[in-house]
Amino acid sequence: MKSFPTYKIFKHTLGVFLIAVAFSCSSAKRVIASGEASEQLSVKQVIKQHQKNETDFKTLKARLKIDITQNNRSQGAGFTLRIEKDKVIWLSESILGMARMMITPDKVRFYNKIDNEYFDGDYKLLSDVAGIDLDFMKVQNILLGQTIHSLNDKPYQVSVNNNSYAVSPKEQNALLELFYLINPSHFKMDSLQLQQVLKRRLLQVDYAAYQEVDKQIIPKNISIVAVEDTDEVAISMEFKSVSLNDEVRFPFNIPSGYKEMVIK
Repeated sequence: MKSFPTYKIFKHTLGVFLIAVAFSCSSAKRVIASGEASEQLSVKQVIKQHQKNETDFKTLKARLKIDITQNNRSQGAGFTLRIEKDKVIWLSESILGMARMMITPDKVRFYNKIDNEYFDGDYKLLSDVAGIDLDFMKVQNILLGQTIHSLNDKPYQVSVNNNSYAVSPKEQNALLELFYLINPSHFKMDSLQLQQVLKRRLLQVDYAAYQEVDKQIIPKNISIVAVEDTDEVAISMEFKSVSLNDEVRFPFNIPSGYKEMVIK
């Protein structure tokens, strides 16, 4: 099987990530502690627990193993991930630094040293390409197992689905259907599902396992499947050696002479 270079894994991961992203009482406390989904919990109680368990840290760093499969071709590579919460997400190929990405609330920047190319822009261009609004917080929330939209922005409903709380808008958008599956033990996401029926697009992000780091619940394994018409990309991510609140740096300088990358 022919493999494709590390920088292409990084490039495809960036695209899937950003397009993906585009998309109270004592009895309740007893049920929450049980770790089993129960019809007794209201949607307000599920939302409250999910928001209460949002990961709290200043900085995060981790080793990240990424495997990508597309058109019957697969390859894996290692990366270094660093986050300053709500400010910076930085990702770099961990052996030779051949590809690097840094995103902030205002900027999306990326370069690779093999093709001597770069991307330096805002979310508007990528939102136009994806057909859905993108922003920094949605990308960060996917990495942390949080819902990509505020659960206070519209009425939601809840049901029990395979021992997860299935949370969805009471009135789905005709252009974009959204579903969250919330874990009944730690109330982070088990799954995020976005579907654009008219455009034949589907995004599913599954969280197979979480890990506890300094009393915070952090994803350990994330699987992303993005489908558009007959094209499918599958990405698996494994978080290793996660640490919180260490001092971190975010070196990023686009080398001179590089050509601007066109994202299609």
